Amino acid sequence: MAGPGAGTGAVARRLRAMPAPVLLLPALGGWFSAGLAQEAAQRRLFPWLAVAFGGGALLFLTVADGPAVLAAPLGTGLVLAGAAFGLRARAVAPALLLAAAFAFFGFSAAAYRTASVAAPVLARTVIAPLHGFVEALEEREEGARLVVRVLRLGEMPVSERPARVRVSYRRADNLKPGDYIEAKARLLPPPEPARPGGYDFSRDAYFRGIGAVGSLLGQAAVKPPPEPAPLALRLAAGLDEARNALTRRIAESNGGQPGAVAAALVTGKRGLIDQPTNDALRAAGIYHVVSISGLHMVLAAGVVFWLARALLALVPGLALAWPIKKISAGLAMLGVTAYCAFSGWDLAAERSLVMTLVMLGAILVDRPALSLRNLALAALISLTREPDGLLGPSFQMSFGAVAGLIACAKLIDGRLWNPEGAGPVTRALAWCLATVIGTLATTLVAQVATAPFATYHFQTVQPFGVVGNALTLPLVSLVVMPAAVLGILAYPFALDRPVWWAMGLAVRGMLDISTWIQGFDRATVVLPAFGPEALGLMSVALLLLVLPVSGLRWLGLAPGLLGLALAASPERRDLYVDREGGGAALRGADGRLVVLGRPPAFVLEQWLKADGDGRSRDDPGLTAGARCDKLGCVGHGPRGVSVALVRDKRAFPEDCARATVVVSRLPAPPGCAASHILDKTFLAAHGATTLRFTTDGPVIETAKRPGETRPWRPAPVVAAPAPPVVVAPVPSVAPRPVPPPAAPEGEEAEGQGEP
Repeated sequence: MAGPGAGTGAVARRLRAMPAPVLLLPALGGWFSAGLAQEAAQRRLFPWLAVAFGGGALLFLTVADGPAVLAAPLGTGLVLAGAAFGLRARAVAPALLLAAAFAFFGFSAAAYRTASVAAPVLARTVIAPLHGFVEALEEREEGARLVVRVLRLGEMPVSERPARVRVSYRRADNLKPGDYIEAKARLLPPPEPARPGGYDFSRDAYFRGIGAVGSLLGQAAVKPPPEPAPLALRLAAGLDEARNALTRRIAESNGGQPGAVAAALVTGKRGLIDQPTNDALRAAGIYHVVSISGLHMVLAAGVVFWLARALLALVPGLALAWPIKKISAGLAMLGVTAYCAFSGWDLAAERSLVMTLVMLGAILVDRPALSLRNLALAALISLTREPDGLLGPSFQMSFGAVAGLIACAKLIDGRLWNPEGAGPVTRALAWCLATVIGTLATTLVAQVATAPFATYHFQTVQPFGVVGNALTLPLVSLVVMPAAVLGILAYPFALDRPVWWAMGLAVRGMLDISTWIQGFDRATVVLPAFGPEALGLMSVALLLLVLPVSGLRWLGLAPGLLGLALAASPERRDLYVDREGGGAALRGADGRLVVLGRPPAFVLEQWLKADGDGRSRDDPGLTAGARCDKLGCVGHGPRGVSVALVRDKRAFPEDCARATVVVSRLPAPPGCAASHILDKTFLAAHGATTLRFTTDGPVIETAKRPGETRPWRPAPVVAAPAPPVVVAPVPSVAPRPVPPPAAPEGEEAEGQGEP
């Protein structure tokens, strides 16, 4: 008979025989529970509600196919929130239920936002008389870009007519916001992504209420309006005209590109900045300076806050009897809100305004201004108002940078470099050291936190961005933004020109620094595009490394390293096809892309960046290796694949018999023997398409799925099928060189506008 401890040895032997990781599970469970308890004790679970809210919004915007019944996700969220309240005495269940509730609330917010901005989107190219109010006007190097509130578009019924259109106009001297115009316009549907997973202008245009893009043809006539303009439009037009007037005044006070950049820094109007200047600012990593965003809002609020506090402190009675810090914070809130309104309420500026107001509001209630809790609250407010912003680089980079700076605040705090009880010389040296190290550390932290998002969206990296920001941000902080606030205050008194001139000197310094950095070898590095999986993993890693205060933050290392590995080894596509079928890019024998046909310039630029190719879209070498004639082009790619781009229907018989892939903006004839036919019918249903040639056959990716329902993508207009035409084969035509694809003009250039 076995003794009482006979089974103990057997169990111990079995445990010792088990793999070591299994033995660590109880210890890991205890470590995880202790970490959660520490997070709850320090009230650090609240920021995760913003993450859950954003996850729900992301689910609707990327996965949901068709409109949602709003009561379903909203009701589910309320039930889960009620259950969390009922189980509040427990430890873990309420937090999980509340997170799930916020995920459903985010889903509801995205569904409501999508339905609330619904408006007709143009489904085909239209040339027709356009009648409407000029809602906004941005002067550019040549002409202007207008946003027109449409009252009539030819004979198009209201159910199909876009509410707003964005058009380019080459002669805008006689126009101003608020005018009622009549002009002939050529309009197109807002362009879809240039490649699968690429920037989707049609989605952004939908949420901005723009249903078509194009250009005005001929002269635009200003006429008396058939009905009074709505009050909101008159206010918006008046504000836009004031911005244009100040933009011209600042530009004229300095002249050239310094004046254009100085004006953009104040009013947000960037149309006067030419392409070489844009390239220099991007190479130096400081292009964010000319976009009204978090930097401008924080600096503007800071200038108003400290100016108001200094003036109030001059009055002894006020300084002793009144809370001048809170009064200054309130005045800063009013000032920064007015500045955001004057800068045009751009989405990036609005999100930055929310973040700044939350932090200033924390001062009013005696809370720390810089905290992850305030950042989470700002994210919740921003996502509730505009959940679609979650998909754009502006939201991701703004909140990523601020989260990283808050998490690393103690490491870059100047007090670490300020010795106690030191003399004035030592304190001055310590202050200088703290300023230099703080600026470098702040720039480095912000760049690391935003690098995944910037690389995913733009496929470029600026290795010397730390240098550019370290040299230019002191100019922006100490000269440019104080001058901007002072100039706006002096503008009504017509005393602002000397201020703009002084501001222009600092801007010239910025441009000189940018041009100097642009001259460095590999100042801008183009990287191949990686997939959303890598971005998702790196985003999770950033959240885990920033939000927790306990050792749970080390959980972010695993997804971070995996995301970096995926981003470092992306799968490059071998064939890119334009959504219209007018052009393609095929990987040639030297491993670089060869252009077939004439894809739009912006589309070609996106293909080159996605492939990690730093060549310009005007590089004549792009067509080397393609054989083209008046009927089409032929190219040879990896694994013996041949691609034919058909321009003329007479080329179909020969190309269908010989080519592996046939690409055309025309419908292919029945019986075409090519293995893959990417013709008008296929591309209308699938959009831009890419192929990757493998040993198991080509892997095809498309920008959209047939039958997919997205409110920003109108159903394609399908013409009645034409009777089949028998085309006799034509003799081969000697290939002749073709020029590199030129930039599209007019409405095409506008249709493929910048992200």
